[in-house]
Amino acid sequence: MTDYYHVLGVKRSATATEIKSAYRKLARKHHPDVNRGSEKAAREFALLSLAYHTLIDPQERAFHDQQLDESTRETPFLGLDNNPHAKRAGNIAAQARWDRVVNQILENDRRENMERQRAVFTTVALFLSTFFVAMIKPPLWQSFGLAGKAILATLFMIGVWHLVRRLREYITHYTYKPDDINYSITREEREPDQPFTRFSAYAFILGGYMVSLGVGLFIGWRAQDFFADLTLLFRHHATASGIGSFSPTALVVSDLLFYPPIAVLIIDTLHAIASRIDTG
Repeated sequence: MTDYYHVLGVKRSATATEIKSAYRKLARKHHPDVNRGSEKAAREFALLSLAYHTLIDPQERAFHDQQLDESTRETPFLGLDNNPHAKRAGNIAAQARWDRVVNQILENDRRENMERQRAVFTTVALFLSTFFVAMIKPPLWQSFGLAGKAILATLFMIGVWHLVRRLREYITHYTYKPDDINYSITREEREPDQPFTRFSAYAFILGGYMVSLGVGLFIGWRAQDFFADLTLLFRHHATASGIGSFSPTALVVSDLLFYPPIAVLIIDTLHAIASRIDTG
């Protein structure tokens, strides 16, 4: 059987921290993206992932150690080790099991990459839409009629629900609470599976939103003559419609809260459609 300690290049007495460190070092070297999608690299990376997930789990590691001990004590049946047909059948069965494991690991890696892309698209869409709305300040709501306003309101409600659901999903998947990590003097410190803390995620989202808002307002203020020509038609239509009683500040604030969720909804929907086309 495959010795996963040998695969990761660690001793059998290695701690979880040493196993994780060895895996990260080898994974960076053998990851398919680093090796231009090489099939050999993909299989090596899959084996590394299988070894890591086996040894990092206490129960899986104990079972693996038991199998290693049994394999060293086993004595082959008389004549079976010299039987070429038996060897061939054993190799075919082992290869089939290995192929299933590799395919499962590669599929999990592909899904994780897609989830990471979704998270990036959602947050980037939120920041960029906030930036452009703050910079251009498009008065779409004031210039639309009743039907247009109903469509915008519907898209806004769906967009808010979509944005909150996605952000909650990503925060749950990629962050952890430090209080949830228990420490003990009698056992090794357990590292979290998620890469970021819950506080850092909230700080990143709020900080990115505020930076996008500030930069957009600053550029819009500095280039107000240019963007005034761009939105002149909408503003004239809005004034002609009799919706000029709102203060400019109130209109800007309402736009900043209203349009970004709609933009995130549209961008995420287009990304999901493109991803399905690529995988289909």
